[in-house]
Amino acid sequence: MIKGLFATHTIEAMPHVDAGEPVEGGAEGEVTLKRVLTARHLVMLGIGAVIGAGIFAITGTAAAQFAGPALIFSFLIAAFACGLAGMCYAEFAAMLPVSGSAYSYSYATLGEVVAWFIGWALVLEYLFAASTVAVAWSGYFGEMLRMLSSMTGVNFTLPAALSSAPLTFAEGGHKLVFTGALINLPAILIVGAISWLCYMGITQSATVNAIIVAIKVTVIVLFLIVMFNYINADLWHPFIPANEGGSKFGWSGIYRGATLVFFAYIGFDAVSTAAGEAKNPQRDMPIGILGSLLICTVLYIAMAAVMTGTTPFRMLNTPEPVATAINYVLGNVAPGSASSYLLGSLKVLVVFAALAGLSSVILVMLMGQPRIFYSMSRDGLLPKALGKLHSKHRTPYIGTILVGVIACLLAGLFPVDVLGDLVSMGTLLAFATVCIGVLVLRRTRPELPRAFRVPLPWLVCPLGAFACMFLFWQAFKVRWPLLVGWIVIGFLVYAFYGYRNSKLRQSAQ
Repeated sequence: MIKGLFATHTIEAMPHVDAGEPVEGGAEGEVTLKRVLTARHLVMLGIGAVIGAGIFAITGTAAAQFAGPALIFSFLIAAFACGLAGMCYAEFAAMLPVSGSAYSYSYATLGEVVAWFIGWALVLEYLFAASTVAVAWSGYFGEMLRMLSSMTGVNFTLPAALSSAPLTFAEGGHKLVFTGALINLPAILIVGAISWLCYMGITQSATVNAIIVAIKVTVIVLFLIVMFNYINADLWHPFIPANEGGSKFGWSGIYRGATLVFFAYIGFDAVSTAAGEAKNPQRDMPIGILGSLLICTVLYIAMAAVMTGTTPFRMLNTPEPVATAINYVLGNVAPGSASSYLLGSLKVLVVFAALAGLSSVILVMLMGQPRIFYSMSRDGLLPKALGKLHSKHRTPYIGTILVGVIACLLAGLFPVDVLGDLVSMGTLLAFATVCIGVLVLRRTRPELPRAFRVPLPWLVCPLGAFACMFLFWQAFKVRWPLLVGWIVIGFLVYAFYGYRNSKLRQSAQ
């Protein structure tokens, strides 16, 4: 039994990889995923997943509470860990053009039981992240309605009962209580709309995502250009504020800030879930993964520098730090001046860019999760229905509907701030496992063709795994009971369904 738990797929026998032309499917005549995505699509998918809640929300908290102007260093540390993991993802994605991401990579290297739990952990990253970001989207949507009401004199705002969660955590986050609200309607509507888009097909989803990415990146660049003129270098001194105890500023604060802004990088690995739909995965997957990570890192560092250079960093501890920075500068210019008009217009654009940015994150997460279920189902670890593709749209439509319904429930009913920790923990575990998997496959299958090779693998892979687990441990010591509970649920599902229906195990009998 133990041997069966750690049985691995051979690369050639994986049910998602054809020995000839790489198609995501199997038997002749079977409905397969469309290979329509180019390197540009994949880079856009990565940017769409990464630039969202992090740049519009978490940046301010990390600067105000932990790192100060040295938030730039925090972003560099987090980018270093993600870059190491990104190279490992790129090697796997180019070699195994499948839709299962870290799940499929683990199955080919570390065995079925490890792959199952990595797939289970990825649910935390994709499904719960989509719900978390949907709630943030609802908040910005409310801000947009308030701005619209102010400009027109007509009340467009929603009552709090229809725009906030009916449940929340009290007493230290351990007791669930009712808030008096009915439902977070905007969060449900955005998840429903994007789920429908994912149902319709990967081409439509990728095109819409590319448009959204273009909008939000354009607004971010405009923000950097306009606000650059208002930078006060004195606000960068001291660049590393003196430690005030614990992880509050100093180098310990920079490290703690890195664990927080790591959430801002979550999503670049979603590119690998689209490998089964890439036209030339061997060439384009590394470009998509590493290209999106590089672009996002440059934008993050620029945003951190401009925000802390225009606004006292302690004032950025708000849910909307970008808007806060604009408001601070607005307060120091003459009312009615051209600068005042320009900054006011920029604030409106930022709110719309936040909505666009968060929408694209939800889109990529809701695209990724059904494709992981698709891979797990085809291995027999989840019900067959989750592996079915729509005859016309060629999307995993049942998985898309299921994920959409669950995400709607989470976003509409629950406060998902605590679940944000689970998102990061699941992601870090997946990243560390992929780093280890590359090293294992280099040793067990050195002859396999690799379109992209991790440089210095005996250094990069262990260092990447260590960096991810360091961030995992530093950030979430107090949240480990939640992760253990999630793993226990996953163990029960695997024991009573996955283990008994595993196609790999059945073929070995």
